[in-house]
Amino acid sequence: MGEMLHEDKPWGAFNQYTFNEATTVKIIRVEPGNRLSLQRHGKREELWVALDPGLEVEIDGDVSSLEIEEKIKIPCGAAHRMSNVSDHDARMLEISFGDFDEDDIERLEDDHNRV
Repeated sequence: MGEMLHEDKPWGAFNQYTFNEATTVKIIRVEPGNRLSLQRHGKREELWVALDPGLEVEIDGDVSSLEIEEKIKIPCGAAHRMSNVSDHDARMLEISFGDFDEDDIERLEDDHNRV
């Protein structure tokens, strides 16, 4: 995963998350009180950027709440999930680095019986 770059400009600033890399980019929306499965991937790592308040992230058992625009890296093979602990929809920008394949998801726990 490349280095993130922040650059101030006379008109404001920008954050650059990738540069000339093969990536897959998603915006994930989680409804209030819901969470994704606890999962891991063998072929990719991810960078998550919180777009809304109320998101909680678990990585290998460590849980943290994210502020808007806060970034967190998920290493390849790490058990991870996100939860929406707010009373409104919350979105996360996900940038995947490596071989992206939805079949690469190994679900360890799942509230929707997909394990």
